[in-house]
Amino acid sequence: MVDVIGGPSLPQERKLVTSIPGPKSQELLARKNAAVAAGVGVALPVSIVAAGGGVMVDADGNSLIDLGSGIAVTGVGNAAPAVVEAVTNQVQHFTHTCFTVTPYEGYVAVAEKLNELVPGDHEKRSALFNSGAEAVENAIKIARHYTKKNAVVVFDHAYHGRTNLTMGMTAKNMPYKDGFGPFAPEVYRVPASYPYRDGLTGAEAAALTITQIEKQVGADNLAAMIIEPIQGEGGFIEPAEGFLPALQEWATANKVVFILDEVQTGFARTGDLFAANFEGVVPDLVTTAKGIAGGLPLSAVTGRAEIMDSAHAGGLGGTYTGSPISCAAALATIETYQKENLTERAREIGAIIDEFFAELQKSDDRIGDIRGRGAMKAIELVESGSKQANAALTGAVAKYAGEQGVILLTCGTFGNVIRFLPPLSISDELLRDGLNVVAEALKANA
Repeated sequence: MVDVIGGPSLPQERKLVTSIPGPKSQELLARKNAAVAAGVGVALPVSIVAAGGGVMVDADGNSLIDLGSGIAVTGVGNAAPAVVEAVTNQVQHFTHTCFTVTPYEGYVAVAEKLNELVPGDHEKRSALFNSGAEAVENAIKIARHYTKKNAVVVFDHAYHGRTNLTMGMTAKNMPYKDGFGPFAPEVYRVPASYPYRDGLTGAEAAALTITQIEKQVGADNLAAMIIEPIQGEGGFIEPAEGFLPALQEWATANKVVFILDEVQTGFARTGDLFAANFEGVVPDLVTTAKGIAGGLPLSAVTGRAEIMDSAHAGGLGGTYTGSPISCAAALATIETYQKENLTERAREIGAIIDEFFAELQKSDDRIGDIRGRGAMKAIELVESGSKQANAALTGAVAKYAGEQGVILLTCGTFGNVIRFLPPLSISDELLRDGLNVVAEALKANA
């Protein structure tokens, strides 16, 4: 194994000393295939031994540009010094008690911080969990308990997780749902706003959505409506302006709990601490995870006190929920976002990506759409001269990029979207190098 210290002290450069994957990574892949269930796939078969800033170093000594952040998790960078210090200190004191057995200050401090930061000036409460899917599932539990109603509305292109309930809430069949049913009942799917493909204003798209809810579900039956303010796995789809406020207004008027799934958009990723802030949307409940704790497993549901407090004592929790180690990491991570002004850094990253692909799009009409906010950006790839999804090109670009030392993620209901989720600690120089590799990949697959 290569002996490398992680964190931002790593040389911030793309460097290839072997082909990708190298021999040591191939050895690990062989061990993985023999020991790990086949259903656990990998996007790029490299064995990572260190990471920090905007790079990841593999066991063969290759330094790769990270444009994925572990799917929007390491926003503050990998092995961020404040997070490492906080986690080390906590481990030296204790690793676990189970908060619902004997509580500790870290859990309470994270809840206090979330209550302060989540949109809205109303009184709030928070509950902590382990993963995004757990947060979503508990938000639905809470909404159902509060409203005494069962139905839940979700949207086309949505992704909410891999548990039974959240699989049913997720739109895309493969690879998330295929063969894993039957799924939980009382989940109803309605159209989302997809400006590139539907051409509708936010008000027009919302009117279609609300009509379908009223005719096919009925507001009197509906406990909750849940939506990602920018849809993640579905293709980084940013709804038309006015869509989210119209949904919130309808939900409030009809006593439906309005939930924003900010698992991927939250914590400075979009250029604001939460994506809801762009249009002043104030949800009843917010789910968070991913960027909350610098890479440690933690998630939360935060919302109106009267809704959150409606569940009976003992109704929410879990053995590892709100782990003291993850809570320590979260407090350090949130402080880093604020102290280093990473919301502004996300906007700077987004501007670089926008400018780069806007120029490239002039000579390559296969770049059908450039969208997203802050450091949550995407390009949708299509057949030349049309809007027909080009999944083959998308896969080829990601493969080429990986071979050249750039970790690149794809997404989209149609499999034709390349998403950019770099750590907010990445340098402009490293980011531009990664984008140039993507441009080379497009040219190589012309």
